[in-house]
Amino acid sequence: MPVAASALRLERPRSLKQALAMLAGDPGLLPIAGCTDVYVGLHFGTEPGRRFIDLWDLDELRGISVKGDVLRIGALTTYTEIIESTIVQKRAPMLVAASKEVGGAQIQNRGTLGGNVANASPAGDTLPVLAAANARIVLRSNTATRTLAFESYYTGYRKSLRKPDELIAAIEIPRIDGTQWWRKVGTRRAQAISKIMIAGVRGRDVRVAFGSVAPTVVLAKHASAVLSGGGTIADAQEALRQDIAPIDDVRSTGEYRAKVAANLLAEFWDKTS
Repeated sequence: MPVAASALRLERPRSLKQALAMLAGDPGLLPIAGCTDVYVGLHFGTEPGRRFIDLWDLDELRGISVKGDVLRIGALTTYTEIIESTIVQKRAPMLVAASKEVGGAQIQNRGTLGGNVANASPAGDTLPVLAAANARIVLRSNTATRTLAFESYYTGYRKSLRKPDELIAAIEIPRIDGTQWWRKVGTRRAQAISKIMIAGVRGRDVRVAFGSVAPTVVLAKHASAVLSGGGTIADAQEALRQDIAPIDDVRSTGEYRAKVAANLLAEFWDKTS
Protein backbone atom coordinates (compact mmCIF):
# COMPACT_ATOMS: atom_id res chain seq x y z
CA MET A 1 0.00 0.00 0.00
CA PRO A 2 1.14 3.61 -0.54
CA VAL A 3 3.56 5.07 1.98
CA ALA A 4 2.09 7.93 4.01
CA ALA A 5 3.70 11.31 3.29
CA SER A 6 3.93 11.92 7.04
CA ALA A 7 6.48 9.10 7.26
CA LEU A 8 8.87 10.79 4.83
CA ARG A 9 11.60 13.37 5.35
CA LEU A 10 12.86 15.58 2.54
CA GLU A 11 15.94 17.81 2.43
CA ARG A 12 16.24 20.44 -0.32
CA PRO A 13 19.77 21.82 -0.64
CA ARG A 14 20.33 25.07 -2.51
CA SER A 15 23.71 24.14 -3.94
CA LEU A 16 25.83 21.11 -4.73
CA LYS A 17 28.20 22.06 -1.91
CA GLN A 18 25.32 22.05 0.56
CA ALA A 19 24.00 18.75 -0.80
CA LEU A 20 27.37 17.06 -0.36
CA ALA A 21 27.66 18.44 3.17
CA MET A 22 24.21 17.03 3.99
CA LEU A 23 25.22 13.60 2.69
CA ALA A 24 28.45 13.72 4.67
CA GLY A 25 26.41 14.37 7.82
CA ASP A 26 23.71 11.82 7.00
CA PRO A 27 24.79 9.19 4.42
CA GLY A 28 21.40 7.52 4.88
CA LEU A 29 19.72 10.21 2.79
CA LEU A 30 18.57 8.85 -0.58
CA PRO A 31 19.31 11.18 -3.52
CA ILE A 32 16.30 11.85 -5.76
CA ALA A 33 15.70 14.03 -8.81
CA GLY A 34 13.17 13.01 -11.47
CA CYS A 35 11.66 10.42 -9.10
CA THR A 36 10.29 8.33 -11.96
CA ASP A 37 11.16 5.14 -10.04
CA VAL A 38 10.96 6.36 -6.44
CA TYR A 39 7.37 7.60 -6.77
CA VAL A 40 6.29 4.22 -8.14
CA GLY A 41 7.98 2.46 -5.24
CA LEU A 42 6.38 4.74 -2.67
CA HIS A 43 2.97 4.24 -4.26
CA PHE A 44 3.24 0.45 -4.07
CA GLY A 45 5.01 0.43 -0.71
CA THR A 46 8.15 -1.22 -2.12
CA GLU A 47 10.53 1.75 -1.74
CA PRO A 48 12.53 1.20 1.49
CA GLY A 49 13.79 4.80 1.66
CA ARG A 50 12.14 7.27 4.00
CA ARG A 51 14.72 10.08 4.10
CA PHE A 52 15.44 11.84 0.81
CA ILE A 53 17.59 14.65 -0.54
CA ASP A 54 16.11 16.45 -3.56
CA LEU A 55 18.72 17.35 -6.19
CA TRP A 56 16.36 18.60 -8.90
CA ASP A 57 17.22 22.30 -8.53
CA LEU A 58 21.01 21.83 -8.59
CA ASP A 59 21.96 23.24 -11.98
CA GLU A 60 25.61 22.37 -11.25
CA LEU A 61 24.67 18.77 -12.09
CA ARG A 62 23.12 19.64 -15.46
CA GLY A 63 24.47 20.35 -18.90
CA ILE A 64 26.03 18.75 -21.97
CA SER A 65 29.50 19.77 -23.12
CA VAL A 66 32.59 18.55 -24.94
CA LYS A 67 36.12 19.05 -23.66
CA GLY A 68 38.83 17.66 -25.88
CA ASP A 69 37.56 14.30 -27.07
CA VAL A 70 35.26 13.74 -24.09
CA LEU A 71 31.49 14.24 -24.07
CA ARG A 72 30.37 15.20 -20.56
CA ILE A 73 26.71 14.86 -19.57
CA GLY A 74 25.62 16.17 -16.18
CA ALA A 75 23.85 13.64 -13.99
CA LEU A 76 20.61 15.67 -13.91
CA THR A 77 20.41 15.93 -17.70
CA THR A 78 17.02 14.60 -18.77
CA TYR A 79 16.31 12.19 -21.60
CA THR A 80 14.53 14.97 -23.47
CA GLU A 81 17.63 17.15 -23.26
CA ILE A 82 19.74 14.25 -24.56
CA ILE A 83 17.32 13.62 -27.43
CA GLU A 84 17.33 17.30 -28.44
CA SER A 85 21.09 17.82 -28.09
CA THR A 86 22.88 18.19 -31.44
CA ILE A 87 26.14 17.34 -29.65
CA VAL A 88 24.82 13.99 -28.43
CA GLN A 89 23.12 13.31 -31.76
CA LYS A 90 26.50 13.67 -33.47
CA ARG A 91 28.75 11.93 -30.95
CA ALA A 92 26.51 9.29 -29.36
CA PRO A 93 23.45 8.61 -31.54
CA MET A 94 22.88 5.27 -29.80
CA LEU A 95 22.31 7.16 -26.54
CA VAL A 96 19.72 9.31 -28.29
CA ALA A 97 18.04 6.17 -29.65
CA ALA A 98 17.89 4.62 -26.19
CA SER A 99 16.56 7.84 -24.62
CA LYS A 100 13.71 7.98 -27.14
CA GLU A 101 12.37 4.67 -25.86
CA VAL A 102 12.51 5.44 -22.13
CA GLY A 103 8.84 5.62 -21.11
CA GLY A 104 6.73 8.36 -22.65
CA ALA A 105 7.19 12.12 -22.97
CA GLN A 106 6.47 12.71 -19.27
CA ILE A 107 9.17 10.26 -18.17
CA GLN A 108 11.64 11.65 -20.70
CA ASN A 109 11.02 15.17 -19.36
CA ARG A 110 11.66 14.17 -15.74
CA GLY A 111 13.91 11.12 -15.86
CA THR A 112 17.66 11.75 -15.75
CA LEU A 113 20.70 9.91 -17.04
CA GLY A 114 22.25 9.98 -13.59
CA GLY A 115 19.10 8.48 -12.14
CA ASN A 116 19.21 5.60 -14.62
CA VAL A 117 22.81 4.90 -13.61
CA ALA A 118 22.07 5.24 -9.88
CA ASN A 119 19.01 3.00 -10.05
CA ALA A 120 21.38 0.20 -11.10
CA SER A 121 18.68 -1.93 -12.71
CA PRO A 122 19.99 -4.38 -15.34
CA ALA A 123 16.97 -3.27 -17.39
CA GLY A 124 18.04 0.39 -17.47
CA ASP A 125 17.71 1.45 -21.10
CA THR A 126 20.81 3.64 -21.29
CA LEU A 127 23.18 1.32 -19.44
CA PRO A 128 24.19 -0.95 -22.35
CA VAL A 129 24.96 2.20 -24.32
CA LEU A 130 27.29 3.49 -21.60
CA ALA A 131 29.00 0.11 -21.37
CA ALA A 132 29.53 -0.13 -25.13
CA ALA A 133 30.70 3.50 -25.22
CA ASN A 134 33.42 2.88 -22.62
CA ALA A 135 31.86 5.58 -20.43
CA ARG A 136 33.13 6.82 -17.08
CA ILE A 137 31.18 7.81 -13.96
CA VAL A 138 32.24 10.96 -12.10
CA LEU A 139 31.48 10.78 -8.36
CA ARG A 140 31.61 13.72 -5.94
CA SER A 141 31.74 13.73 -2.16
CA ASN A 142 32.25 16.54 0.34
CA THR A 143 36.01 15.98 0.19
CA ALA A 144 36.91 14.42 -3.15
CA THR A 145 36.08 13.67 -6.79
CA ARG A 146 36.80 10.33 -8.39
CA THR A 147 36.15 8.86 -11.83
CA LEU A 148 35.36 5.17 -12.38
CA ALA A 149 35.12 3.05 -15.51
CA PHE A 150 31.48 2.25 -16.19
CA GLU A 151 32.16 -1.38 -17.08
CA SER A 152 33.39 -2.05 -13.51
CA TYR A 153 30.98 0.31 -11.73
CA TYR A 154 28.36 -2.28 -10.76
CA THR A 155 29.19 -4.96 -8.20
CA GLY A 156 25.90 -6.86 -8.20
CA TYR A 157 22.15 -6.54 -8.62
CA ARG A 158 21.33 -2.87 -7.88
CA LYS A 159 24.74 -2.46 -6.24
CA SER A 160 27.57 -0.17 -7.29
CA LEU A 161 30.84 1.34 -6.13
CA ARG A 162 29.16 4.64 -5.20
CA LYS A 163 29.60 5.37 -1.50
CA PRO A 164 26.64 6.63 0.58
CA ASP A 165 28.18 10.11 0.89
CA GLU A 166 28.77 10.44 -2.87
CA LEU A 167 26.66 11.77 -5.71
CA ILE A 168 26.91 10.94 -9.39
CA ALA A 169 28.02 14.28 -10.82
CA ALA A 170 28.41 13.43 -14.49
CA ILE A 171 28.87 10.75 -17.11
CA GLU A 172 31.85 11.07 -19.46
CA ILE A 173 31.97 9.41 -22.87
CA PRO A 174 35.25 9.42 -24.82
CA ARG A 175 35.20 9.74 -28.60
CA ILE A 176 33.46 6.72 -30.10
CA ASP A 177 35.22 5.43 -33.19
CA GLY A 178 32.98 3.15 -35.19
CA THR A 179 29.38 2.56 -36.20
CA GLN A 180 26.93 2.65 -33.30
CA TRP A 181 23.82 0.52 -32.94
CA TRP A 182 21.14 0.08 -30.26
CA ARG A 183 17.96 -1.93 -30.02
CA LYS A 184 15.41 -2.76 -27.35
CA VAL A 185 13.12 -5.78 -27.31
CA GLY A 186 10.07 -5.40 -25.10
CA THR A 187 6.34 -5.87 -24.94
CA ARG A 188 6.06 -2.58 -26.82
CA ARG A 189 8.50 0.11 -27.96
CA ALA A 190 8.11 2.38 -24.93
CA GLN A 191 6.53 2.54 -21.48
CA ALA A 192 7.55 -1.08 -20.91
CA ILE A 193 10.45 -2.62 -19.05
CA SER A 194 12.74 -4.21 -21.58
CA LYS A 195 13.07 -7.95 -22.00
CA ILE A 196 16.51 -7.46 -23.50
CA MET A 197 18.62 -4.63 -24.95
CA ILE A 198 21.80 -4.41 -26.99
CA ALA A 199 24.21 -1.59 -27.73
CA GLY A 200 27.22 -2.01 -29.96
CA VAL A 201 30.11 -0.15 -31.53
CA ARG A 202 31.79 -1.60 -34.60
CA GLY A 203 35.15 -0.09 -35.45
CA ARG A 204 38.73 -1.29 -35.27
CA ASP A 205 37.63 -2.85 -31.99
CA VAL A 206 34.14 -4.15 -31.29
CA ARG A 207 32.29 -3.48 -28.04
CA VAL A 208 28.87 -5.06 -27.50
CA ALA A 209 26.79 -4.75 -24.32
CA PHE A 210 23.46 -6.24 -23.21
CA GLY A 211 20.82 -5.38 -20.64
CA SER A 212 18.37 -7.69 -18.84
CA VAL A 213 20.54 -10.78 -19.31
CA ALA A 214 22.36 -10.83 -15.94
CA PRO A 215 22.22 -9.20 -12.49
CA THR A 216 23.97 -6.16 -13.99
CA VAL A 217 24.42 -4.69 -17.45
CA VAL A 218 26.92 -6.87 -19.33
CA LEU A 219 29.79 -5.89 -21.57
CA ALA A 220 30.02 -9.03 -23.70
CA LYS A 221 33.81 -9.31 -23.66
CA HIS A 222 34.08 -12.84 -25.08
CA ALA A 223 31.74 -12.17 -28.00
CA SER A 224 33.36 -8.78 -28.63
CA ALA A 225 36.82 -10.33 -28.66
CA VAL A 226 35.76 -12.89 -31.26
CA LEU A 227 34.38 -10.21 -33.56
CA SER A 228 37.34 -7.88 -32.97
CA GLY A 229 39.65 -10.74 -33.94
CA GLY A 230 37.88 -11.42 -37.22
CA GLY A 231 35.87 -14.44 -36.05
CA THR A 232 32.53 -15.44 -37.49
CA ILE A 233 29.22 -14.34 -36.08
CA ALA A 234 28.47 -17.99 -35.27
CA ASP A 235 31.64 -18.15 -33.17
CA ALA A 236 30.68 -14.89 -31.48
CA GLN A 237 27.21 -16.22 -30.67
CA GLU A 238 28.79 -19.28 -29.09
CA ALA A 239 31.17 -17.07 -27.08
CA LEU A 240 28.22 -14.95 -25.94
CA ARG A 241 27.08 -17.85 -23.77
CA GLN A 242 30.06 -17.12 -21.52
CA ASP A 243 29.05 -13.47 -21.14
CA ILE A 244 25.39 -13.61 -20.19
CA ALA A 245 23.31 -15.39 -17.55
CA PRO A 246 19.63 -14.69 -18.31
CA ILE A 247 16.97 -15.83 -15.86
CA ASP A 248 13.25 -16.60 -15.91
CA ASP A 249 11.01 -13.83 -14.57
CA VAL A 250 7.53 -12.40 -15.08
CA ARG A 251 8.53 -10.73 -18.36
CA SER A 252 10.32 -13.57 -20.09
CA THR A 253 12.33 -16.78 -19.77
CA GLY A 254 16.06 -17.22 -19.64
CA GLU A 255 15.96 -19.45 -22.70
CA TYR A 256 14.09 -16.82 -24.71
CA ARG A 257 16.52 -14.07 -23.66
CA ALA A 258 19.55 -16.18 -24.58
CA LYS A 259 18.12 -16.89 -28.03
CA VAL A 260 17.14 -13.26 -28.63
CA ALA A 261 20.55 -12.05 -27.43
CA ALA A 262 22.24 -14.27 -30.05
CA ASN A 263 19.83 -13.02 -32.73
CA LEU A 264 20.45 -9.39 -31.76
CA LEU A 265 24.19 -9.93 -31.95
CA ALA A 266 23.78 -11.21 -35.51
CA GLU A 267 21.48 -8.30 -36.39
CA PHE A 268 24.02 -5.80 -35.01
CA TRP A 269 26.74 -7.35 -37.15
CA ASP A 270 24.56 -7.38 -40.26
CA LYS A 271 23.25 -3.80 -39.84
CA THR A 272 26.69 -2.30 -39.21
CA SER A 273 28.52 -4.06 -42.06
